Amino acid sequence: MGKIVLITGGSRSGKSTYAQSLAESLPGKRAFVATCPIVDKEMDKRIEIHRQHRLNKGWQTIEEPLDLTGVMRSNSQYDVLLVDCLTLWVNNVLHEADGEVTEDDISSQCSELLDVCSQRNCTVIFVTNEVGMGIVPNNALARRYRDLVGRCNQMIAAIADEVVLVTCGIATKLKEVQ
Repeated sequence: MGKIVLITGGSRSGKSTYAQSLAESLPGKRAFVATCPIVDKEMDKRIEIHRQHRLNKGWQTIEEPLDLTGVMRSNSQYDVLLVDCLTLWVNNVLHEADGEVTEDDISSQCSELLDVCSQRNCTVIFVTNEVGMGIVPNNALARRYRDLVGRCNQMIAAIADEVVLVTCGIATKLKEVQ
């Protein structure tokens, strides 16, 4: 049986670095599942920095902005899958649907993803942003996005074997199932 780990925190908190380090401490073949599309030069530079951090460390990269369930189904050769990140995945789902995504919709997609993950005999590490600790957004779309990410995070955390909050580069375990 596999293991699901959720790593959360604010922007630039160190969660991706922590997730990569955790994944590299585990044996076997590993893949980095990148959900971020290249939308401009600045984002391209950020992505390239992330790629450099994985260079020569045994990573395969799978770029998939939308179909995480498909990635989980079709990549059984990996012992560790690091998905970075759910926040961007929710953004991509929302964008693809022209903003017409409900919490029920994201719940359904998360359930399907978790079902596939639970059938895998590998470690799946999800990275996500904690978006509910700030101010209430001033527009409906931004509030919907916050709510969708919050719903996704809650669903993954409920099933996860381990949940880690990273703040200022310091990891705190919130949940650990023995």
